[in-house]
Amino acid sequence: MGSTLFRAVRRLAVLLGAALLVPIAAHADTPERFVFLTNWYAQAEHGGFYQAVAEGTYRKYGLDADIRMGGPQVNVMQLLLAGKADAVMGYDLQTIAGIEQGLPLVTVGATFQKDPAALIAHPDVKTLEDLKSRTLLIGQASETTFWPWLKGRYGFTDAQKRPYAFSVQQFLADRRVAQQGYATSEPYSIEKAGVKPVVFLLADHGYPPYAQTIVTTRGILEKRKAALQKFLAATAEGWKSYLANPAPGNALIRKANPEMESSLLDFGHARIRQLSLVTGGDAVRQGILSMTDARWKQTFDFMVGAGLAQADTDYRKAYTLAPMQDIRVLP
Repeated sequence: MGSTLFRAVRRLAVLLGAALLVPIAAHADTPERFVFLTNWYAQAEHGGFYQAVAEGTYRKYGLDADIRMGGPQVNVMQLLLAGKADAVMGYDLQTIAGIEQGLPLVTVGATFQKDPAALIAHPDVKTLEDLKSRTLLIGQASETTFWPWLKGRYGFTDAQKRPYAFSVQQFLADRRVAQQGYATSEPYSIEKAGVKPVVFLLADHGYPPYAQTIVTTRGILEKRKAALQKFLAATAEGWKSYLANPAPGNALIRKANPEMESSLLDFGHARIRQLSLVTGGDAVRQGILSMTDARWKQTFDFMVGAGLAQADTDYRKAYTLAPMQDIRVLP
């Protein structure tokens, strides 16, 4: 009797255990949702993210990654803080400014080791210093990013600055004009118009910030650290693959943004490779998406010197190196 009862109880325990294992296994096979918002319409500058979707890299890491486009009317930081995304594409200066306001933002990786921001001039200009005698078309947002750096480093003045209308027409119409732009984008439109511009990548002249960073909140970092690390690892692999062969990612980019020209995608991809935006800097030794304490301090020191940040701001809250410590995707 006792032996029979023991066997029955043991059999029931085995059956219950098997029943409990079924939903666990099913859950493990179900990709975890992860929403990422970019800072603009889909373009080559976002290629690694789309490549990781196209090639199933996020799925390989157990993620159902939803890459959503930003745009001129999309406040990605606001959406992040409202819980509408798990991470967004950010910018060091913006994140440090958010820390000053008490926002729980934290950067976990940097797509671009070099900011693509550039000054674009006509072919007769030989050096960045030569632009001190030219009219410069500068956008309003740049007045709190690289414009103070240009004034402090090269002695440019507000008197030579004119509003930038996000068009190359004024540049093309006047040889005495230079303009701001992305080294991966605006030169394409200028070259199509028959002018071979001189492009001064500000990062190559000492402008310190990373660009197109991956930013989340402290709460998400604490609750979803494993998912964030999977997203970072897959994204790093996506960028390495995109730089080698962009076709899969570009197909998704054009699907998301049908107005994107294939030739502009090709131009942007070539410039990202040529300028080592993703693979330069510390990425050479530490891997794609890597960051360093020294680089963040350099950016913060610039902000303080330019009056863009308070000296007592705890800028270290704006980033963490921990999620990338076990990820090493070399270029």
